[in-house]
Amino acid sequence: MAITLYDASVRTFLQILPAVAGYLEKARAHAVEAGRNPEDLVEARLCDDQWPLRSQVIATVHHARGAIAGVKAGVFRPPLWDAKLDYAGLQKEVADAIAELSALTPDEVNALEDKDLVFELGPRQMPFRGGDFLLSFSLPNFYFHATTGYDVLRAQGAPLGKRDFMGAPRIKA
Repeated sequence: MAITLYDASVRTFLQILPAVAGYLEKARAHAVEAGRNPEDLVEARLCDDQWPLRSQVIATVHHARGAIAGVKAGVFRPPLWDAKLDYAGLQKEVADAIAELSALTPDEVNALEDKDLVFELGPRQMPFRGGDFLLSFSLPNFYFHATTGYDVLRAQGAPLGKRDFMGAPRIKA
């Protein structure tokens, strides 16, 4: 069985991003139920030297929607860290990413496999082929930030479990 770039990247993003939307909503509802303001979760973090939930969600979206756009454009840069995003804004970012990725076709994404791009981090530049970038850089980052966002909310008392992270597996119909 051959696995395409679309299958390995976009279909994976579209499995986990709805789970991110789900755990964000579950944590919001839990906070409200517990008499907490969900906005207090936006800057919550696991430890002092780690990014807050806000940045984890922004990075998760950026390594999905932004990675595909970066390969198309030939350049990928870190996201804009918009500190003004509130909890609803984070939820909207995830929903928008799901919609944008859902509109992509397999042919459109598979055509990016050999496209050159550069990851720019300040003056540092790292050259990639599109497929290698998505599979060896963006997917690991995507999982890291999606997992860390989950962990932040779990540490804040949200009643989350493994199924809340996994999303809908691609079971045989």
